[in-house]
Amino acid sequence: MGTTTRPRTLAEALRARDDESLAALLRARPDLLTPVPNDITQLATRAGTRASVIRALERLDRFALQTAEALAVAPDPAAYETLLGLLTGDGRDGRDGRDGRDTGDRLVGAPGTHAHTDTDTDTDTDSTLAGAITDALPAALGTLREQALVWGEDDQLRLVRTARELLSPSPRRPSPTGLGPTVAEATAGMSPGRLQEILTAAGLPATHDPVSAVAALTGLFTDRAAMAGLLDTAPAEALSVLDRLVWGPPYGEVTPDPAPPVRWLRDRGLLLPVSARTVVLPREAALHLRAGRAHRVPEPRPPAVEPLAHRDPQAVDSAAAGQAFLAVTTVEELLKGWNGGGPAMLRAGGIGVRDLKRTATALDVPEPVAAFWIELAHAAGLVASDGAADERYAPTPAYDDWADLPAEERWVHLAAAWLAATRTAGLVGGQDAKGRALSALGPGLDRSAAPEVRHRVLALLAALEPGTAPDPETVLARLRWERPLRGAAGSAAPTASAPGPGSHPGSGSDGETVELRSRLALWTLNESELLGITGRGALASAARALLGPGPAEAAAGREATPDSALAEAAALLAPLLPEPLDHVLLQADLTAVAPGPLVRPLAEALSVLADIESKGGATVYRFTPGSVRRALDAGQSAADLHAFLAAHSRTPVPQPLSYLIDDVARRHGHLRIGAASSYVRCDDESTLNEILADRRASTLRLRRLAPTVLAALADPASLLEGLREMGYAPAAESAEGDVLITRAGAHRTPPRTPPAPVPEGPPVPDAVLLGAAVRAIRAGDAAATVARKDPAQPADAPPAPPGSLPRTSAAETLATVQAAALTGSALWIGYVSAEGAASQHVIAPVKVEGGYVTAYDHTADGVRTYPLHRITGVAELADDATP
Repeated sequence: MGTTTRPRTLAEALRARDDESLAALLRARPDLLTPVPNDITQLATRAGTRASVIRALERLDRFALQTAEALAVAPDPAAYETLLGLLTGDGRDGRDGRDGRDTGDRLVGAPGTHAHTDTDTDTDTDSTLAGAITDALPAALGTLREQALVWGEDDQLRLVRTARELLSPSPRRPSPTGLGPTVAEATAGMSPGRLQEILTAAGLPATHDPVSAVAALTGLFTDRAAMAGLLDTAPAEALSVLDRLVWGPPYGEVTPDPAPPVRWLRDRGLLLPVSARTVVLPREAALHLRAGRAHRVPEPRPPAVEPLAHRDPQAVDSAAAGQAFLAVTTVEELLKGWNGGGPAMLRAGGIGVRDLKRTATALDVPEPVAAFWIELAHAAGLVASDGAADERYAPTPAYDDWADLPAEERWVHLAAAWLAATRTAGLVGGQDAKGRALSALGPGLDRSAAPEVRHRVLALLAALEPGTAPDPETVLARLRWERPLRGAAGSAAPTASAPGPGSHPGSGSDGETVELRSRLALWTLNESELLGITGRGALASAARALLGPGPAEAAAGREATPDSALAEAAALLAPLLPEPLDHVLLQADLTAVAPGPLVRPLAEALSVLADIESKGGATVYRFTPGSVRRALDAGQSAADLHAFLAAHSRTPVPQPLSYLIDDVARRHGHLRIGAASSYVRCDDESTLNEILADRRASTLRLRRLAPTVLAALADPASLLEGLREMGYAPAAESAEGDVLITRAGAHRTPPRTPPAPVPEGPPVPDAVLLGAAVRAIRAGDAAATVARKDPAQPADAPPAPPGSLPRTSAAETLATVQAAALTGSALWIGYVSAEGAASQHVIAPVKVEGGYVTAYDHTADGVRTYPLHRITGVAELADDATP
């Protein structure tokens, strides 16, 4: 007739959408795609489940959530104008200018809640705020409609039932708006006599039944003039009681003998009993007192991220580059320390507290920062457990490949791994839900929201002018506005002084519990500074490239693949990093000064020959007898060491250093140790006599087997260590008598893959999957709703109702399918797959043979073959139905 039928259900509203709108729904709520719904009805059912609705509500920003909360306390359905009025108010003072005074302790907030005492409710709605709400409401309502949380035309807006149940008041809890139950809900079960007493006290005429009594009381509270007249007669103390309850919580406790102001309110229905000691302010009365507003402070606009300081962008990039180089060298130093086998794995996984302290001391950083570097190396796939019987952590083979890369590429690898990681180093040192300690590299550190929070925080920084450092408090406020339901229940807002990586979970600087999302944001700010993503608080240019193009650049047509973004970030960072040096400065005090970073071969060789004494802009190495012996153990000779130092020193080799090398080399290998349990062999009998006479050798339990051979009960490694502590320079030998060369850093784990991030729900589907899913849902819906004939009824019988599953015998199925193949007509079939999944299809049979039917499947839009024994039944389509 040319008119559009209004949808009566969510399924009908979804069915009326176009393909693009359905794809937007599935993109916003990807959990609806697992598995792909058979039809629109199943999609609507799944969209209304509690778990899915909660997940959708958690992803709403504050104003979209406030819009949903306003709809939850509005009539069902509600008009757009009603919704707008709940958000903007009606522009009047619901208390008619009266200021209440406290009534003392006769009426207090409900247990576990805090009643408001501030009487200044600012009921005059600011015109600017009202305009902002008016401008923002269509977008917020569009978001709710797109996510199938709201459906219906503007004059009949409906919140899905599950969302209304979650957001509307209940007898056990108020609404998030602070409103209580309606008069009808609060008076359910109240005696008719008590209802008539309330009407009489409120100045209303008596009614004949409870239903009309409730309607009369509701009409009083929603009538502006009548309600104002009633409040004009209220004592000032009664108005003070209302002031304390109006913005929630609406519940209060009363004594058996309430004060006169409370009794006045209770007698007139402004406070209705919930139990013998609890009363509630009805929703209609509260809305009048609030001047029609559902929320005390509507927030239609996101809070701006305020700048804390403006810095020179070049200074920011230089500072970030310096920290990026420090991050690379720190990770390299960490893994060099674990080259021979790192700390042992705890039985529950992870490393112990002592090992973490030892690593922090070696890196000269606090323990929380050491935990961050360990977790970062693990996320990048550079360290893992070796899987041995006495399981330990060690570098992976990927570490060697990483160490061969230029410094800028090594940093990009670390930064990309950090951005995608769900393991959160800031939780190390805290406890899990069962009270167990959380350790570095151990279980329980995954937080699925971490990658999203990191990207969002850095995106907020990228939206600022280059060189601008944001105020952390405003960053947290913005994140709380964008996701107000993410862990916010029962948590206090953290401050910018909250601890960084390694702080105990759930505790801020003041010991108060803070919600996870804000803690993740604070850790992101701290970790990005450690990693060189930011410099002096502002986002660096290399990090901007790593994040990809912003909204403006994307709108201009600039696109970036992950590989190109990594390459661009490395190219921007490379010129800012110091050039590796190939020389050192040898000094007469047995030290060498590296005036900058060294090329990798020189750094590795020098780390074997000398011990690092201090770090900073220049690294100081010290040569000791032990370090020279370490180089000789690695297979070097004295001549090799002299040549190495002469080739890489810009200063002459000092004479004391030459003497040290020659002296240690002369004594090195003079003693030989092998396995008996172990033995000591030496051509000089006097040396063995000295060892036997030394009291320090008593723990080795040596005895002479021959003039040049001593046997020991200790193992060769312990014997080597013991003799070295006594001042000798023994060398280990093989069973053939050859000197065993000890090479540094030989221990590697088997090939390991980096830890996979723990996703937060299903991934966002791509365009190809969305298109295929929408086509499948449309086709399945067509199959489910197509008009068809009941084979058991005469041909002129009315079509069977949609949704009924055909049930026919095997003979009837075969005959009907063969007839359709001859005539080229379409059939509706029920089918059960080998996995037991039931589905329905509209097919046009082409060939029937060998127990199979080959047909064009209108549902799948392709030719399919179906076993006849898996077809539950067939039905012909109605004469006016088209597949």
